[in-house]
Amino acid sequence: MIIDGHQHFWDPSRADYPWMDTPELTPIRRAFAPADLAPLLKANGVDASIVVQCRSTLEETEEFLRIGHENPFVVGVVGWVDLTDASLGDTLDRLRASPGGDKLVGIRHQVHDEADPDWLLREDVQRGLTSVFAHDIVYDFLVRARELPAAIATAQAFPQARFVLDHAAKPPIAAGGSAEWADRIAALAACGNVWCKISGLATEAVWNDWNAERLLPFVEHAANCFGEDRLIFGSDWPVCLLAGSYGEIKDALEACLAKLGAQVRDKAFGVNAKVAYRLPAG
Repeated sequence: MIIDGHQHFWDPSRADYPWMDTPELTPIRRAFAPADLAPLLKANGVDASIVVQCRSTLEETEEFLRIGHENPFVVGVVGWVDLTDASLGDTLDRLRASPGGDKLVGIRHQVHDEADPDWLLREDVQRGLTSVFAHDIVYDFLVRARELPAAIATAQAFPQARFVLDHAAKPPIAAGGSAEWADRIAALAACGNVWCKISGLATEAVWNDWNAERLLPFVEHAANCFGEDRLIFGSDWPVCLLAGSYGEIKDALEACLAKLGAQVRDKAFGVNAKVAYRLPAG
C-alpha cells in the first residue's frame, strides 16, 4: 500500500484560515475536497492518505473524522485539540467515539505560529500531551528551526510516545539551507521516537525554480539523520500546488528517495506511515 502521509482539505467559503490571508496564497484559496483528491491519488498510484489539520478548531477535527468515515482512502486523521484544556481526556474520548473516530491517529498544533518558541514546554501543554499519549495517539510537530529545541526536549520528556516531524521542519531551501536547521533536526532524530515527513519541501524552495536535484541535499540529510525506517512521504496537497502539480511533487520526492536506495523509497511510501501511526494492515 502506497500512502500519502500528509494532505489537507479546506473550504475558505465556510471557515477562516488566517494563515491563508496573504496574496501569494490566492491560487489555493478555494475549496479542496475528497472528490478533488481521489482522482489524483488514483492517477499517481497512491492507495491511501492521511488528512492533517489546517485550523485550530474541534469542528474541523470532527469534520475530518466524518470524511474518514465516508471515504475509505482516508486511513488516518491528524486533528487538532486544545492541549491546554484540563478536560482534554474527555474530549479525546468523545472524538474517538464519534463516526470515524477510529481514524484519529494524530494531533497537531501550529506551533511555529506561536510567539513563544518554547510553547511546547509550557506546563499546560505538556499536561495535554500526556493525555494525548495516554490515548495512544501520535503528536505531529509543526515547527521550524526556531522551535526545534523545544521539540527535542519534548521528545526526550516522553520517550514512550510517538512523534512525527512535519515537512522536515521546513528547511530554508530557497535560501540555500542553514547549519542551524541541519544540526537541530539531527539532534531531534537522535530521539528514536520521532519520524520525519518528507513533505512540503518544494514550497520551501523558489516556487517557479526548483527540481528534484535541488531538494535532494535536504532529503539526503533527513535520511542520514532518521534512517530508512523513519521517513514518511507526504504530498502536502493542496499547498504543494503553489510549486507544482500532485504528480510533479510525488515524482520529485520519489526520485530523491530512490537515489538513496529502493528500500528507502519503498518504506517511505507506505510501511513507515503504518508503523508511526499504527494504521490497520492492508
